[in-house]
Amino acid sequence: MNLALVHSRARSGVRAPAVRVEVHLAGGLPRMSIVGLPEAAVRESKDRVRAAIVCAQYEFPARAITVNLAPADLPKDGGRFDLAIALGILAASGQVPLETLAGYEFLGELGLTGELRAVDGVLPAALEAAREGRRLIVPAGNGAEAALAAHVEAYTARTLLEVCAMLDGRKTLPPAEAVPTVSASGPDLADVRGQAQARRALEIAAAGDHHLLLVGPPGCGKTLLASRLPGLLPDASEDEALETAAIASVSGRGLDPARWRERPFRAPHHTASAVALVGGGAQPRPGEISLAHHGVLFLDELPEWQRHTLDVLREPLESGVVTVSRAARSCEFPARFQLVAAMNPCPCGWAGDPSGRCRCNPDAVRRYRARVSGPLLDRIDLHVEMPRLPSADLRPDAPGGESSATVRERVLHARALQHARAGRPNARLSQAEMNLHCRLSSADHALLERAVDALQLSARSMHRIVRVARTIADLAGSQTIETAHLAEAIGYRRVDRGERQAA
Repeated sequence: MNLALVHSRARSGVRAPAVRVEVHLAGGLPRMSIVGLPEAAVRESKDRVRAAIVCAQYEFPARAITVNLAPADLPKDGGRFDLAIALGILAASGQVPLETLAGYEFLGELGLTGELRAVDGVLPAALEAAREGRRLIVPAGNGAEAALAAHVEAYTARTLLEVCAMLDGRKTLPPAEAVPTVSASGPDLADVRGQAQARRALEIAAAGDHHLLLVGPPGCGKTLLASRLPGLLPDASEDEALETAAIASVSGRGLDPARWRERPFRAPHHTASAVALVGGGAQPRPGEISLAHHGVLFLDELPEWQRHTLDVLREPLESGVVTVSRAARSCEFPARFQLVAAMNPCPCGWAGDPSGRCRCNPDAVRRYRARVSGPLLDRIDLHVEMPRLPSADLRPDAPGGESSATVRERVLHARALQHARAGRPNARLSQAEMNLHCRLSSADHALLERAVDALQLSARSMHRIVRVARTIADLAGSQTIETAHLAEAIGYRRVDRGERQAA
């Protein structure tokens, strides 16, 4: 038999499309060619495969070898096809049984000695292999990651020789085993002193999946509060955790199988580029907003970011996905994250402080705040001003606030009400669902209209106020939105009010 077929998987965004590795041996001068839109690392596999086969004590055929990676229009990258190509050559030359290959999928890069090296994107491949009902063979370094996929029959190997021995029936490979999950306790909200209003806004944000902006002078606790948000959120479901882990798997930055159930908290530096934030590259990779999927994205020093970089967040904040398009290919990455941003009130950071130390003129304050576009601020539900902490609140014996565990209980109760009512957090209610679940009395409608006119808010801001009011009502255990709930929600548009006064 001069033809062999081996199953493998490519990487395209967070998907793992099937690839048929077809190997044909023909007469003629010895050569090896790889077709099927391979990039440089795939074309170079011919040298790795040749050396690995020889080191495994098998014969490399002295014939014309053609390797086709189908489908031909799908770009192939990396060394993930090395193992499948080597097995295809051995099967086509009759050195390993051809019939045993049909029920398996193979992933792994080969070293010159035949050692199998770990590759990225194994978790999406394992999920797809489970759906196809095939067993998966991966390098030992990817075993813990492959074991995260439910219902997959995955095995690990250290060398090409071990895989060939398994196909010959001379050896069994060990199954992939998951590592114990580590449940690390995050920072506690009790560590935050004072800032009652900001703590309240953080609780509302956690309860309704709302975006949050913290405005205050240096050292008032903005970063401290933001880092406590993941500890208030509900545990990620298995599907959510797998989605997040799959993104980490294809990111090229590695996946920690022991922490795959944790909600991510990403805090990129303000010098990050738009590509680093949303994803991209010649071979598209997920950016920070996708790595924060089902978690928290914290952007500190918001006006210090490039305005263009911040504006690329506008569409993902609404849609929950980001599409990275390049000339050769287009990939879609999920990006359903919760945004927490922090900024100073002015360039020196002390505008509005009772000490009067701020010397920034109104034009400087206006220019500073104009670095953050109005459409982006429009998409942030809660705007909170944080004052400088009095020194008495910083004493070691000063009373602390509620712990994360206490606040989280209220958050979980509010989330349960929302999922029972609409199946999703309040921040993601559609217009029709808002009309059904967020009804206001005539007097409250008039109050909202006056606030919208006074603050010159958009229709989007008005709808976000109503959604926040619904969350406040849920935290209070109220079936209807009361005037107090709506008034509190209107109060969380401080930046809108401040911009109007600065103008």
